[in-house]
This record gives sequence, C-alpha cells and structure tokens, in this order.
Amino acid sequence: MKKVLILGSTGSIGENTLKVIEQFPEKFQVVGLVAGSNENKLLRQAEKFSPKAIALFNNFSSKPKNVKTYEGLEGIKKLIEEIDFDIAVSAITGSAGIMPTYWCACKGARIALANKESLVCAGKFIKEKAKEIIPVDSEHSAIFQCLQGEKKENVKEIILTASGGPFRNRENLESVTVEEALNHPNWSMGKKVTIDSATLMNKGLEVIEAFWLFELPSEKIKTVIHPQSIVHSLVKFIDNSVIAQMGTADMKIPIAYALSYPDRLPLPFPELNLNLYGLNLEFEEPNTEKFPCLRLAYESLKAGYPYPIVLNAADEVAVELFLNKKIKFIHIPAIIEETLNRFNAPPPFSIEEVTEIDRRAKELAKKVAGKYIV
Repeated sequence: MKKVLILGSTGSIGENTLKVIEQFPEKFQVVGLVAGSNENKLLRQAEKFSPKAIALFNNFSSKPKNVKTYEGLEGIKKLIEEIDFDIAVSAITGSAGIMPTYWCACKGARIALANKESLVCAGKFIKEKAKEIIPVDSEHSAIFQCLQGEKKENVKEIILTASGGPFRNRENLESVTVEEALNHPNWSMGKKVTIDSATLMNKGLEVIEAFWLFELPSEKIKTVIHPQSIVHSLVKFIDNSVIAQMGTADMKIPIAYALSYPDRLPLPFPELNLNLYGLNLEFEEPNTEKFPCLRLAYESLKAGYPYPIVLNAADEVAVELFLNKKIKFIHIPAIIEETLNRFNAPPPFSIEEVTEIDRRAKELAKKVAGKYIV
C-alpha cells in the first residue's frame, strides 16, 4: 500500500486525487493533507480519510483533537519532514507550491506533479533533488506515456495541445469579463489556471515545464490548438511517425496514472469512457499576436533564469488583479511583458534565491500594474 501526501487537497486536483484514492483503498493510504485557507473542507477530508497529519497555510480557527495539525509554511515543512510517505501529489496553486514540492523532493518520494510553477521557477533545484517525477498535467502525462520504451535521441519534437480557451474565435478581447474568462469550454479547473488557459499562459508555462521534465531544447517543444481536448499531446520521432495519447477531458485519468505508474488502474468512473465514433479532431496554429503570453513564455525560456520566475510572478499578480476586476483581460500580457523588460537580476544559485526573485518580481509587477488599474 502506497502512502500518499496531498499538497493542495482542497483544490480541484486534490479533490480528484481523493476521488481516485477512495476507489482503491487497498492500494493507497492518505497520510497527510495540506491546504491553503479552506479549513472547513480540509477538516471534512481529514474526517473521511483519517490522515496522520494536516496543515494549513493559514492558522486553524479551532484545532481538531484527533489529528496532528501544522500551520504556516514552516508548519508544512515540519509536516513533510516528520511523516512518512511514498508519493507526494503536488497540487498547490502557483508559486506557493515551490518550497513544499522541493521539500518533498528532498525526501526522495515520488512527486506526482500538478504544480507546474515548481519546475517553471525552480526546475534546476528540484530536478537535482527529486528521485522521481511523474507529471499530472494532462499534456505532460500524455507525453510521458508516449515516451515509454522510447529512446530520447529518437525524439524529433514533442507537441503540447491546447484547447484555445473560450476566446479562440473571438476577435475583440477588450471587453472580456471575468465570468466569460472563467467559462472554459472543456475543463473544470481552479480560477487561476482557467484564466491562464484563456490567455494561453497556461500553455506557455507548460512549455517551460516540459523543458525540465523531458530535457529537450525549446525548439523541440511545439504547441498546437486542439479545441476538442481529446488528443492530450503528441510526440514526433525522427522517422516522422507520431504517437498521440487520447482520452476524455478529466483529470482523474492522469492523476490515477501518476499514482499507479508503471501500472494502470481500472477506473470505475463511467463518464471517462471515450466514444471513438464520429470524432472530429481539429488542429490549428496558436495565434501569438492575439495571445502574446505564449510568445513571452518561449522568450523567457530561451533567455533563461531568472526570466521564467519573473514571467510566472508577473502572471500571478496580473491574474489576481483581473479576477478582482481591477484590470482588463488585455492588460494581463501587457503587465507581464513590461515586468520582464524592467526586471534585472542575476540567475538564482539556490532555492531560497528563487523565492526572493519571485518576491521582487511580484513587487515590480504590482508597480507596473498601477497604470492599468480601472
């Protein structure tokens, strides 16, 4: 039986992870749960799954007596150090997940990675420590599966698919509302990643994550718009053959694979069945003029540290401002690009320096954003 720690248990990935684990009680045991601020949901999860310890980034309003509790970032670090686990599901949203993911990597556990920011910002340091990383993002899971049994030198390029978000066919983005941006056509996700999907920043961050996961240069990492979200990604080989992974748009599939790898689980969820009859598969080139965030991500990857950290930090600031209806949708890439152009710092030489660059970049992004506040 595998012991599982879930970082970000109250979010979309965390909840789906618990749904998978609930179906296979003989294979997995939840030993730890970590959440941000949703104390009530965390306590309900703890009551149902009986972990050895739970933690909140915030403080508990009242601590339960039947489980060990930890508070704040230092408390999360202590929980990771003190409990035994085989798999850490890294599903905390944003840069807040970097240090917890790093601490789990230092313990030698399998990292089931859904927090792409960990590799975007600290890929060098996490890869040095991690014994095993199995991607949970549907696109990276697809590539990981397509590469099984293949030699790295035979890979010509990997192709990440993107749905295109809700505005793929919309010409004018000036008047986009928060509600419209959160209405993703295919996936049910958290607010931050849903907005990133609408701007194509999510795909940009995935390009950088793929660079660290699969150790391929940026020119071998391609993106393509695939509105149906059925083909989750593809790998082209030097003989020009292509292997693709297909499935329904449900995160329980890559989560289950990351938990059970190299085995597969017989998932009992009926909605996961893919109807192959009458499939209509479309592919088109991303429009980086309309969605410049994808271009900025490629440029940041090619420029190297510290720019991927700055890219992510500025995006987090801009998306939060948009969600709070303080800036327009079109201002998100503008804030990111200006922050990248104005930021100046040497590359980080430690994980602590990564967090310091993240902090400084967020401060700069907030200053840049000032002129866009509506």
